[in-house]
This record gives sequence, C-alpha cells and structure tokens, in this order.
Amino acid sequence: MKQITVRGLPPEVEKVIKKEAQRKGLSLNKAFVSVLERAATGKKGMKKKGKILYHDLDPLFGIWNEEESTEFQKSLEFQRKIDEGLWKKTES
Repeated sequence: MKQITVRGLPPEVEKVIKKEAQRKGLSLNKAFVSVLERAATGKKGMKKKGKILYHDLDPLFGIWNEEESTEFQKSLEFQRKIDEGLWKKTES
C-alpha cells in the first residue's frame, strides 16, 4: 500500500483522529485510515476481504494465563450442555 504524507491537517480533524484512535485502541495511522475510509465510502467499520473487523475487545486479548483460561472453559461446560428433556416435543 502506498504511503502518503499529510501536511496542514486542521486541528479539528486531528482531534477527531486522536479520539478515534483512543476509542478504538488504534494507532494514529490506522485511525486516520479508518476515518478517511468512512468519509470516502460512507461505510462504517473496517473492511477486509468482505468481513467487518471490530476492535472493541482488543484490550481484553491475552489478559488470562493458561490456567485461568482452562478454568473458565471448564466453568462453561455446564452451560453448554443441552437438557434433552426440555427440548423434546410433548404430546398435548
């Protein structure tokens, strides 16, 4: 992808880009591309190969160690079991 240098950026635009970067946890460059893409195309979200990428949970990535992750997965096993009795069709 080609690089472009932007000079004379109005303070209001800089403020919007910085807020976007902080809100989404992006670098200033990625925030600038996101804002520019949205302004140019009118589409929300970052698109790549037809998928919308969301970054709102990125700060949570990698905060559990292996033991905590395993314990969490074990605690979900009970919730993921299907009680067949609740799903069987009853005769009226």
